[in-house]
Amino acid sequence: MTTISILVSVAGILSVTAQAETPVERGHYLVEGVLTCGNCHSPRGPGGVIDSTKLYSGGPQTWDEPTFTVRGANITPDAASGIGKWSDDDIKKALSEGIRPSGGPLAPIMPYGFYKIFTTGDLEAIVAYLRSVPAVSNAVQPPIYKAALHVDTPPGADKPMTEADLRDPVRHGFYLVTVAHCMECHTPRVNDRLDFANLGKGGQTFRGPWGETMSRNITSHPEKGIGAWSDDDIKRAITQGIRKDGSHLKPPMGFAWYARMTDADLGDIVAYLRTVPARE
Repeated sequence: MTTISILVSVAGILSVTAQAETPVERGHYLVEGVLTCGNCHSPRGPGGVIDSTKLYSGGPQTWDEPTFTVRGANITPDAASGIGKWSDDDIKKALSEGIRPSGGPLAPIMPYGFYKIFTTGDLEAIVAYLRSVPAVSNAVQPPIYKAALHVDTPPGADKPMTEADLRDPVRHGFYLVTVAHCMECHTPRVNDRLDFANLGKGGQTFRGPWGETMSRNITSHPEKGIGAWSDDDIKRAITQGIRKDGSHLKPPMGFAWYARMTDADLGDIVAYLRTVPARE
């Protein structure tokens, strides 16, 4: 077989492989892996374990903030208590703009400021997957809004990324880190707004069944951050919650969800994190 024939054969295999992933499969990978949607939108049983029989039917946690009080919504196709009556465009608008079909806002605890970067294909895949999950009847208390809402969008993430951008490992890593809203937790807040001048520095405090934990510095700083960590150290922290020194990280970081990500995607995330300016 000639070199040209081999290349043509390999290209054909890659094409078939790429075509084999349906929108529902891509949406499943995003929703149940990268985006960790179930972390906030699923009920939990004893010990905080997610109830797999009622996935996406509404979370148990209530966020009582100065500007809003909300719980994770029912995002199953249930017509009465979920999003079964929403159109595809309604769901896409909620994801990328934080606007309900009624025209009202979503609370920014839903990180739609980080979702403006979604490609058209990924938005459609998420919708396709959410249409496919079992409908669960579970009425969640309606949101209460107390003041004007502020939405944070990371620099460079204010518009959809192109497919061409995603072919670059660092740009693709930035895309994945953004839609996974990593910097929502790993960036300090000043006056309840994310301080993107210190992107990745950490410092936010989170309280839950695990006790109290503080988000870590994930910049390239060699001592305060992860600059001295190997690629495998970083991947292990993301997917298993284990630091370089072998100690364990605490929730709410969704290690079990991120463990479903491909090694290639994790590699691109690492490539991007290496470029985040060191902060201490």
